[in-house]
Amino acid sequence: MASLLAERSSHRSLTTREIEVLRLVARGLGNKEIGSTLNIAEVTVKLHVSHVLEKLNAKDRTEAATAALQKGIISLDQ
Repeated sequence: MASLLAERSSHRSLTTREIEVLRLVARGLGNKEIGSTLNIAEVTVKLHVSHVLEKLNAKDRTEAATAALQKGIISLDQ
């Protein structure tokens, strides 16, 4: 039960922008492409990715995307 609550709280702690970035990461876009798509600087994308990795306790982008898909935080249909 505690782990389920921890998972839910990590999802809630992601900002809307972090979730947008995470969706694009899951689609295989690089930082430059994500920046272009969201009309933000590449350095800002890197910051968002860093926050996502920390909040999801993931070691890399692939692990973060996989965890987010499995937990229902994001969907590739969106």
